[in-house]
Amino acid sequence: MLAMQRQEVILAGVREHGAVRVTDLVASLEVSDMTVRRDIAELERQGLVHRVHGGAVDAHHTAHEPDFAVKRSLAADEKAAIARAALAWITPGSSIALSAGSTAHLLAELIAAEPGLRPLTVVTNSLPVADTLHAASRRDGDLGLDVVLTGGVRTPSDALVGPVADASLSQLRVDRAFLGVHGLGPDGLTTPNLLEAQTDRALIACARDVVVLADHSKWGVVGLARIVALEAVDVLITDGGLPDAARRTAQAAVGQLLIANNHRTAMTRTAPTTRTAPTPERGAP
Repeated sequence: MLAMQRQEVILAGVREHGAVRVTDLVASLEVSDMTVRRDIAELERQGLVHRVHGGAVDAHHTAHEPDFAVKRSLAADEKAAIARAALAWITPGSSIALSAGSTAHLLAELIAAEPGLRPLTVVTNSLPVADTLHAASRRDGDLGLDVVLTGGVRTPSDALVGPVADASLSQLRVDRAFLGVHGLGPDGLTTPNLLEAQTDRALIACARDVVVLADHSKWGVVGLARIVALEAVDVLITDGGLPDAARRTAQAAVGQLLIANNHRTAMTRTAPTTRTAPTPERGAP
């Protein structure tokens, strides 16, 4: 198969699913890992895709939402580092909200594995998050981990959204919300799903502080619906792959920018803006 033919196959997969994985392409195209990566690099040069760790995402389709399994496999190491950094912002006896998304789900897995965080109440509109935390509570026979699941309409990312979810969240108040996003940039946080944007705003409105979990591949990705401006974010936790220009933009807008490295304890903290930012609850490094 010629390079142009391979690239057409890759681009078709991205446009159909919203994202593709290098490992899947190696198997289906029967070529090397490096060949696939060169093809993806060429498609990115043409402005057709964005490269991310482990694959590529659509650079153009603002209304397409990749499914949960695909999103979970992309930038996996970076997402794991971000989730570990976010854990330091949770304290026993508090109430938190977790949005849908693969990084929020990784954070839920860490919460489930840490009995020292209990008692803890978690409000979520994510079915995978709720399942993970409920399973941990049953496994440990521990009533100290309470999960509040909103109702709503299910999306491809296994979020519950819409008027039912919004009404549930409007009646609640939590200490801190942890939000995963489809894309972010100078114009704010975005998602391909109009209903999810509204539900994310409701989740933000019920929280005292807002912590956004977004790996570097999300920067510059634009979804159909805007959630909020960057200035509404108290803490942005991302990874070292975020370009310098994007760091400067984010640092000027959010309360505090944290760079989580791909090591279990390493995290770089940038200087906060003039706005007062919240502090981590459990002594983040």
